[in-house]
Amino acid sequence: MLEIIKVIILGIIEGITEWLPISSTGHMILVEQFLKLNVSEDYWNMFLVVIQLGAILAVVFLYFGKLWPFQRADRKEKGIYRYLNRGKFTMWLKILVSCIPAIIIGLPFDDWLDEHFYNYPTVAVMLILYGVLFIVVENRNRKRKPLITNIDQIDWRSALIIGLYQVLALIPGTSRSGATILGGIILGMDRKTASEYTFFLAIPVMLGASLLKLVKFGFAFSGFELVLLVIGMVTAFAVSLFAIRFLLKYIKDHDFKVFGIYRIVLGIIVLIYFVVNLILAT
Repeated sequence: MLEIIKVIILGIIEGITEWLPISSTGHMILVEQFLKLNVSEDYWNMFLVVIQLGAILAVVFLYFGKLWPFQRADRKEKGIYRYLNRGKFTMWLKILVSCIPAIIIGLPFDDWLDEHFYNYPTVAVMLILYGVLFIVVENRNRKRKPLITNIDQIDWRSALIIGLYQVLALIPGTSRSGATILGGIILGMDRKTASEYTFFLAIPVMLGASLLKLVKFGFAFSGFELVLLVIGMVTAFAVSLFAIRFLLKYIKDHDFKVFGIYRIVLGIIVLIYFVVNLILAT
């Protein structure tokens, strides 16, 4: 029962932090010090990634109408577009272009990045660094009018550049949503468009990362481990529904600076905690 309670708490944290630009992986690494499951190290590393599938399903549930590209045959269209919505299909192609940098860099260096950057100091530094960047970028764009106000206006070049920003999130503490939202704003998107494109981009990225972790783990679940994973995913799904709606409502009248301040404060707390533990250990 205690393990189930832990998983529910972890699912809540995942559902909140996956979509807010405050780093879900960073928070999970920190929570690990106080709320780690009584499972093997391999299962824990897999769990931290695969639980994100629940968060993905929340995006699919909320945006299914905007995401599903298939349609009944349209006699006005020719070729493949008789059965596909041209705008939605093009959007998915752009999303795939945004995935290319992460595939090229993330796949071959996945284990190396985990080994060298999956730690307290890295998370703390990235939390602070990108917190500062959020404040700087928002101040810079305060009087600028967005050039891109819907996803259809995102061109192929911008899609690729956003993919390059996403690569930065391979380092824990950065925040995948934070990096791509920042990239979108810098490219001239309004906050809603940058956020929604980030949500959609998460689907293939997080699905691919989850499948990779499952393959490495070998699908070697015990019955109880499978139950824990499902509970975590379901919790992350439910909480993500609220987190996504909250973020979209919040940014209608506010900027992202409050998240930048939160990141800086949390990063400083983590650094203090790390230094204190280091002193006590010596």
